[in-house]
Amino acid sequence: MKTVTSVSGGKTSAYLAANYPTDYNVFSLVRVDDKACKFRDEKIRLLVEDKIQKPFIGTVEDDMIIYTILDLEQFLGKDIFWVSGDTFDEVLKKKSGYLPNKLKRFCTTHLKIEPIFYWWAEHISSPIIMNFGYRANEVIRAKKMRKKVNDKGLLEMKATFGYHDNGKRKWELIAWQKPNFPLIDDFIFKDKIVNYWSDKKVRFAERNNCIGCFYKNPMLLNKMFQKFPEKMNWFKKQELEKQSRWRSDVSYSQIKNYKPTIEIQFDDFSDCDSGFCEFL
Repeated sequence: MKTVTSVSGGKTSAYLAANYPTDYNVFSLVRVDDKACKFRDEKIRLLVEDKIQKPFIGTVEDDMIIYTILDLEQFLGKDIFWVSGDTFDEVLKKKSGYLPNKLKRFCTTHLKIEPIFYWWAEHISSPIIMNFGYRANEVIRAKKMRKKVNDKGLLEMKATFGYHDNGKRKWELIAWQKPNFPLIDDFIFKDKIVNYWSDKKVRFAERNNCIGCFYKNPMLLNKMFQKFPEKMNWFKKQELEKQSRWRSDVSYSQIKNYKPTIEIQFDDFSDCDSGFCEFL
């Protein structure tokens, strides 16, 4: 089997790519159409367009992640395959305008997993071993994923590559990857990963994944409004336009108007424990 590492822009998946080499490294970029979120470095923006072979206005992840992947390519001395599916705006339109939430979390599937899957279908097409950056303290996550494999130990993906005679899409269930967790196998914890990158020339964002992810603590989201107002306003605007919410407990307009009584730092919040966005 060919081996693949999905790098997300975080230190853990980068550590995985650096210390457990695979046949391919792939990065899935989340794009948005909002010009207020436009990536400011025009030269790099055009470079990204060339890499994904699609228009790139901006992302609702930290822009630093773009530099992370470029730095990591130089550090590894090996190309990383850049992929990107529909923009976040397009995904929401296809879902009739309702927003993903903790009960119906479709954003990771459409924005991260599907682009990697269709890249795999085009470039490899036979089952692969996929390395996931679950650390030694994340055994439960690995167990949950292993429960989803079929009788051959492979995860399956519902996908479409063609149409029926009546014009409707033809959907298939395709077994495509065997999950592998080398950091768990080798008892690698977060402290070792952080120490590894402390003297390396790879830049990292303070927080990985979409800066307005509904799994983040509301106080952290308020901090994000302060640091990334244009990107967070995109999340707020989706609620207003679609009459829907990312969270059931509070709107992003309310979160924006929070007035914390103490100064909050990013390190005051633990890592997201919702799933595996940071490893895809």
